[in-house]
Amino acid sequence: MTTAVVLFTCDLRLHDHPPLRAALRAHDTVVPLFVRDEGVAAAGFAAPNRAAFLADCLADLDAGLRRRGGRLVVRSGRVADVVCAVAAETGAAEVHMAADHSGYAQRREDLLRTALAGERRALRVHDAVGTVVPPGAIAPRGAAHYAVFGAYHRRWTAERVRGPLTAPRAVPVPDGVRSEEPPSRQGVAGVSPGLTRGGETEGRRRLAAWLGGPLDAYADQQDDLAADGTSRLSPYLHFGAVSATEAVHRARARGGPGADAFVRQLCWRDFHRQLLAARPSAAHDDYRTRHDRWRTGPGAEADAEAWKAGRTGYPVVDATMRQLAREGWAHNRGRLIAASFLTKTLYVDWRVGARHFLELLADGDIPNNQLNWQWVAGTGTDSRPNRVLNPVAQGRRYDPDGVYVRRWVPELARVGGPSVHEPWKPSVRAQAPAYPPPIVDLPQALSRFRTARGLT
Repeated sequence: MTTAVVLFTCDLRLHDHPPLRAALRAHDTVVPLFVRDEGVAAAGFAAPNRAAFLADCLADLDAGLRRRGGRLVVRSGRVADVVCAVAAETGAAEVHMAADHSGYAQRREDLLRTALAGERRALRVHDAVGTVVPPGAIAPRGAAHYAVFGAYHRRWTAERVRGPLTAPRAVPVPDGVRSEEPPSRQGVAGVSPGLTRGGETEGRRRLAAWLGGPLDAYADQQDDLAADGTSRLSPYLHFGAVSATEAVHRARARGGPGADAFVRQLCWRDFHRQLLAARPSAAHDDYRTRHDRWRTGPGAEADAEAWKAGRTGYPVVDATMRQLAREGWAHNRGRLIAASFLTKTLYVDWRVGARHFLELLADGDIPNNQLNWQWVAGTGTDSRPNRVLNPVAQGRRYDPDGVYVRRWVPELARVGGPSVHEPWKPSVRAQAPAYPPPIVDLPQALSRFRTARGLT
């Protein structure tokens, strides 16, 4: 009788799980293992919202395995040490895991491969588990990665995508493997009160509901803040509770402009992953420097704190930041507006905003978060690096009646219609006396930014 270890990382599901399927085909029993990696906490990535969402995912994964005759084994420590210990205890000849392409994940994989090789055990790494097209699978001639999304999207769309796998009917696990109790959301402090529940069961329910109707309107409503017409699947994709590959197949099967627009967003996830895999330093350094002299000092710090608290005096920015704090999630259009306001209107370093988002977002991962921030800041892949999103114009365009703003900024609840986007006007001010005045004058801020970038 042979045994393999299946190491779960950011692939917390049973459907469309190539490592688990491969291990079950080749061995009599498997050990589904999740390691509570002490390195994640040490690196500052164990934010409360993601810790709570992770706990939900692990509980759901364990329940799914138990329905199939197995269970999830949870251990804590350094990944290489724990995996080797479990493999030695069970006599496992090999370990299966999904490929991950962040700098941290690559170092973790290298350490694990070396440790297993020292014990004459094999590491089998499976690609295209967290992505649709693996980083490095496509590249332009003479370059390691695509730097322009349009070109990448055309090539990505033409790729043949593997078919999704069904969940296994049975997962036999050897007896006597010690496990810790899976973590619980109740044990996590500082969780956003509106944080959604994690796990594959909930993720698949949401995917089915999304594909069953709302997807059709996505092309028209993806930027409509009040309609909230997005899938909200990003946290489930981040933790691998939903397969991006399966989502692409099912969306394409439905077809239509909404499906095309949704699949395009999934392509953006892969684009950022292939870029960061080739340029790991872009997680903290400018991808394309503009030689910015970002504002520092007490004034900049006070402005950044007002931005974090949703008290900038610009309603659509404040609504986004308050939604983020309440739900651990924010609408993508709102994220773009808020990021532009911090980096270009306030001229505060994009890393300040990226760090704050990572502290709160349930879907916060390095490729999407850092590179989207760089795209907005103009230090990334945006072909228009000096564009500035005017928060008043953006509010009028994407929340024309102010429904989204009033949903998240109760001080403005009495202000009707589009005038809610300019609450500093005398005719509006009396209806919202508790709302703060603007912390910056937009024309002056634009002039400051243009001067700093050498555009005047």
